[in-house]
Amino acid sequence: MAEKDQTEIAAEDQKYNRLTGLKLFAMTSSMVISVDELAPFGKTGAASLFYLLLAGIIWFIPITQIAGEMASINGWEKGGVFTWVKGPLGDKTGWTAMFYQWLHITVGMDTMMYVIIGALSIALGTPWFNTNPWVRFGLMMLILWGATAAQLLGAKRVGRIAEVLFAIGIATPVVLLVIVFCIYLVQGHPLYIHLNWNTIIPHQLNQQTLVAFVPFVLAFCGGEASAPHVKNLDDQSKYPKVMWALALTAICFDLLGSLAVGMSVPKSQIQNSTGFVYTYGHLLTTVGLPGFWLEKVIGVLLACGITGEIASWLAGPNQGLYEAAKEGYMPHFFVKTTRRNVPIRVVVLQSLIVTASAVLITFTSGANADFAFNVSLAATTAQYLMAYVLLLLAYLVLKHKHEDWQRSYYLSCNKTFSMTVAVVALLITVVAFFISFIPAQGTPARLRGIYVWTMIGLCLLVTVLPLVLYHWHGKWKF
Repeated sequence: MAEKDQTEIAAEDQKYNRLTGLKLFAMTSSMVISVDELAPFGKTGAASLFYLLLAGIIWFIPITQIAGEMASINGWEKGGVFTWVKGPLGDKTGWTAMFYQWLHITVGMDTMMYVIIGALSIALGTPWFNTNPWVRFGLMMLILWGATAAQLLGAKRVGRIAEVLFAIGIATPVVLLVIVFCIYLVQGHPLYIHLNWNTIIPHQLNQQTLVAFVPFVLAFCGGEASAPHVKNLDDQSKYPKVMWALALTAICFDLLGSLAVGMSVPKSQIQNSTGFVYTYGHLLTTVGLPGFWLEKVIGVLLACGITGEIASWLAGPNQGLYEAAKEGYMPHFFVKTTRRNVPIRVVVLQSLIVTASAVLITFTSGANADFAFNVSLAATTAQYLMAYVLLLLAYLVLKHKHEDWQRSYYLSCNKTFSMTVAVVALLITVVAFFISFIPAQGTPARLRGIYVWTMIGLCLLVTVLPLVLYHWHGKWKF
């Protein structure tokens, strides 16, 4: 009977959770590649080219390859960041890293939902969606809890949904944006960014330069978040290849999309939460197409694409936290799964925390949608970078003390080179973390204090919570 039960479980897992390399790429792409940041990038100007290449080449690509190496170690295919950090640095640190990664997206989902609502406000001609905090919050709850309910379908079906929504809501609009922008160039319309040595390379290292760089790091966060699904791959050796494809695709998407926004629209007219859709309407009208109507279609597609991104984020890190819960880092209550092996109680817990953060940020910002976007973007960056600091430290210890542990993939055959790459990524991560506490340029004076204290409060909460939970680890272990 027990054997039959195991067979049935394996069959259910194969049916609902087995992933191809393409599906894993789609799920991970929908976590990393987004249009959330294209408007802020466009406002940065020609320097966005430098920042994107810098963050992509010396931070994002190393992170994806480090994740690939750590995920390929025997016995480390489950749990993601939790397992990778726990191995070299111990249980408490592994749990803390996993908690940082899991909790950061609570604020990150707020950022995504602000963009969705901004897109819908243009698509439906309802600007009050974006200026009335009560309406904004109500729409956020519909989006969030709808994506939560979708998790009941299982990882395989969520992956399929993410694949479709990524294609129609993110990939297609960005590709079309680049095509329309090329037509804009051919027709000889004015450019608001000019690419040359003096404009691309920042020639002064100051506060404004450093603050501008931080969102470009966040643009590439999340490449490792789908690693817990390596166990669901039909061929686990595909994982590093998927990560390479993701890195190259993300850099190209962000580079082309941000330049199209910044070069075709004056900086003063770009808003962070609505800038992408507004750019579409502006470009289409300028090249002789009915931009007023077509931007509404783009707004709906964009809303669908980012909704798929939220669904993927609910599916990814929660698998890691579920593995931690099974080891007693959370009450036994959270070990319960559905018949499709979805840790639904963990998912619901995350959605409740997203709801709480949405209340804090949405009603603090009032009618200022851009401030809500900026503070949620910065808080997401800071919280996620805390997890990356621990991940990179764990990798350095792994390379220094445990190079003999068997793995199927290496960042490099040269140990010294691998460690140097990790050290550079660690330095960038630490610097970006502290810079994220500086309010973005254009933040109203009356909101600058709120910005800083909100950031400090959220980061302190994230730091203390995992330590409090770990204190009860012995009593929850079973």
